[in-house]
Amino acid sequence: MHDLIAITALGASEPQVETIGGITCTEVANLALASVAARLGGEAACRERLASLVGTVPAAGKAELTGPFSAKWVGPDQWMVGVEYEVQNDIAAHVKAALGNTASVTEQTDAWSAFDLSGQRINRVLELLCNINLSSVGAGSAARTSIHHLSCFVICRVPNANVRILGPRASATSLHSAITTAMRSVR
Repeated sequence: MHDLIAITALGASEPQVETIGGITCTEVANLALASVAARLGGEAACRERLASLVGTVPAAGKAELTGPFSAKWVGPDQWMVGVEYEVQNDIAAHVKAALGNTASVTEQTDAWSAFDLSGQRINRVLELLCNINLSSVGAGSAARTSIHHLSCFVICRVPNANVRILGPRASATSLHSAITTAMRSVR
């Protein structure tokens, strides 16, 4: 039997937390993710079943963050569903069971790294990282953008106070470095 030890996207046994100048970057290591794509002809049924799982089905540029299961719009009739491991660690199987044949569901947990930014000046950090118009961002806004040459999602959880950034897990160290460098720049 192998003695495997789980590590975070940044390669540690515990998530990294870094505070610089009143802004905190927290590695999120307990997030299970699955992608959902409605099947042709099953779009309405998929939306209905997805709503029973996450609450409101997010429209373009939006995320649903109110229940244990969250969802963000990623394309026409496509969403990314997330939940903490403690709630459901086999998210793809759970979502597939909930959606049945209305959607194609794929496991995405180990494909993404997640970082929560919190603090009073996170908008200044984000201005250095990406091209999102922060004056129009409210709670539940979600956008795909480029950060440090990486395709990332930025999800506003609390305006001007808390955002989640999802980026490719294979580039987690580069993304984290870009975030913390921007945090140092606004001190």
